[in-house]
Amino acid sequence: MKLLLVEDDPGMQATLVRALERRGMQVAACGDGARALERWRAAVPDVVVLDLSLPGLDGLMVLERARAEHLHTPVLILTARGTVGDRVLGLNTGADDYLAKPFDLDELEARIRALSRRPASTADAVPHAVPHAAQVFCGLHCDVESGAIYHQGEPMELAPREAALLRALLARPGHAVSKERLFNVVFPGEHDVHYEAIEVVVYRLRKRLADTGAQLVTLRGLGYLLKAQG
Repeated sequence: MKLLLVEDDPGMQATLVRALERRGMQVAACGDGARALERWRAAVPDVVVLDLSLPGLDGLMVLERARAEHLHTPVLILTARGTVGDRVLGLNTGADDYLAKPFDLDELEARIRALSRRPASTADAVPHAVPHAAQVFCGLHCDVESGAIYHQGEPMELAPREAALLRALLARPGHAVSKERLFNVVFPGEHDVHYEAIEVVVYRLRKRLADTGAQLVTLRGLGYLLKAQG
């Protein structure tokens, strides 16, 4: 597997290169956004691991430009930014997955390999959000700047956790989002919250969506997704 690692911290970069190469990956590494785009164009990798906090051209700008150039390589974002807005913005910009720092190397490897197994045709078929404007699904869309969610142009009255859940699902409508990821988005850093609490938020949001034409579906063992009713 050919991997492009974009990480500006020299110590973290060296550690990750050693660890991933020991696990059988060919790793090309760089520490700035402009250089990352050059390498990505010159030799398209199987997966890109992209830090958000980069000098000059930050990670989101790198991702935005890559998607605009039709570079559909799966992207895993590494970020120390823990807010829901940053995570959702990354997914809306075209990321396929994210992992918050600090992380476990085994989990990083598993997520990279999962992305690498995705067929190229799927990567081409999955629509990436247009920069600065969220995609519209069943009349629903999220304003990237404010995070507000609208249906048919009218703002929806949602509790903060309901809005966070819907933003995450709107990032990839029609595709399953894991229960674990949604829990981390809806309850960021709240370690005392029971894992099953996400189901309460799902239940409430499902009722909010009843008249929108969108349906929140539970996929046992996989997570949740948004699909058109009927």
